Amino acid sequence: MFLSQKLIELIERNADELARRWLSDVQTHVGTPTYHSYDEKELYRRAFDVYSRLGDWLSQKTTREEIAKVYTDMGKERRKEGFSLSEVIQALITTRRHIWLKVLEEGLLDTALQMYQAIDLINRVVLFFDRAIYFTAVGYESND
Repeated sequence: MFLSQKLIELIERNADELARRWLSDVQTHVGTPTYHSYDEKELYRRAFDVYSRLGDWLSQKTTREEIAKVYTDMGKERRKEGFSLSEVIQALITTRRHIWLKVLEEGLLDTALQMYQAIDLINRVVLFFDRAIYFTAVGYESND
């Protein structure tokens, strides 16, 4: 099994911990004030969903169009819920950041090959989140 698959499984297996860390961050970060008082269970559920399904999101089976649909809809929903666009983007960046922090925390990157495989994974994660952020903004700014 490739290290990148092991790392995806690590993230999915630790989805609860990552969602809790993310929740703690967005509830205290100066750039996410609406998250401070928003329903904690709902925020946790949203973060857990991303972390627990990371492999699906990064799969070559998941198309750009699928990401566009989900995150455009999410952008529209967050606007209706009263979040500012900058807050939503900060929350997505925080979600991505916790993935990399978990990988580093596990100390699995000892060899050049492992580092190369981790870079491959991180590139896939960055591409996914870049698309998620873009389509979230598109949805948020739409007139629907």
